[in-house]
Amino acid sequence: MQNILTKVLPQEGGLEGSTSRAYNGVIIFLGAFTLIGVAFGLHAMIVGFHQVYGVTREVPWGLALAGYVFFVVTSTGLCLISSIGHVFGFQAFKPIAKRSVYLAIATIVAGFLVIAFEIENPWRMAVYNITSPNLLSSIWWMGTLYGAYLFFMLIEFALLQVNRHRIAGMFGLLGVIAGVAAHSNLGAVFGLLSAREFWHGPFMPIYFITSAMMSGCAAVIFFHWLGYKINGWKMSEELEHSLRCVAKLGALMYVVIMFFTTWKFISGVYGQIPGKYEAIMALVSGPYSMKFWIGEVAMGLVIPFIIILAVRARNLTAMAFGSLLSIIGIFVMRYNLVVVGLVIPGYHEFGIVGLPHILPYTPTLHEWMVTLAGFSFCGVLFMLGERLFRGHLSEDH
Repeated sequence: MQNILTKVLPQEGGLEGSTSRAYNGVIIFLGAFTLIGVAFGLHAMIVGFHQVYGVTREVPWGLALAGYVFFVVTSTGLCLISSIGHVFGFQAFKPIAKRSVYLAIATIVAGFLVIAFEIENPWRMAVYNITSPNLLSSIWWMGTLYGAYLFFMLIEFALLQVNRHRIAGMFGLLGVIAGVAAHSNLGAVFGLLSAREFWHGPFMPIYFITSAMMSGCAAVIFFHWLGYKINGWKMSEELEHSLRCVAKLGALMYVVIMFFTTWKFISGVYGQIPGKYEAIMALVSGPYSMKFWIGEVAMGLVIPFIIILAVRARNLTAMAFGSLLSIIGIFVMRYNLVVVGLVIPGYHEFGIVGLPHILPYTPTLHEWMVTLAGFSFCGVLFMLGERLFRGHLSEDH
């Protein structure tokens, strides 16, 4: 451990002087942007969401809900990736444990921030979750399980800081169980809606877990690379090897999601199920085709996969760039999933007079600011974590 630290810690001078001022400036900027987004959210609560949000009775979920799904999916993925080494004992994945667990906490908290300004009365959820639980509600289970998940992850991270790895691993396992249960339940929130054929079916919980792994791999690679760049440190060989293993796992997850997406679209087009067929065509050749082909397919799946293959999972800078593209594409993927599942009106196949083929929805400034506040808040937590926890160094680094 001493030999490793002597190679890494002398580089920490990068946070002194002008670099330290720039570091603080980034935190202040992101913090200010977060407060502006929160102000927009509070304003929406005061004047009414129906006045400033683009959602309607027909399209009740929009950009903010997509942002929440993005953050919780990424958090679950980070938890699962970190558990491979820290909980299940695979040596190659151990060096990424501390930062990945911390990022899992940061992203779930950012998701809670966004959803707080999406459900209009968030305090009711906290109160009635305990005083009036509905055990038949998927959304009640989602909130309860994600609360338990955050609790276990916080304890796990605290134990990692004091090097109580065995007990931390036990809480990490509880966090994995709660996270998988919560995340599959989030998939059920969509999959159990029989009125929305684009979502309906047992496919959704499985898809959510698999795509969480993909999101987690992209986040692990990008934020580890970014953390070492902003700190001015050189990665140890152990950490580089760990990130290469994560990249290989990520390549596998890209292939799996491509496979899932392809067969979902084939089944929808071949069967021409009302609602599902129209939603798929809206993505393939309709008003959402640019978001689908450029954002979801190219940026989210194909380009990151090609980069990993091209560099043979060895060039970390190239893989970090691909991971950043993937993170952006995955956000578009969540947006497409949420919005396209709603914009096809029910009973459209009956040709009802005055019923549009595709319902209109455009995110408003308030929705954008609330969603971007989640990203900036996550950035603040990431930057503070790098400083407060000394880059999450451990004996595994």
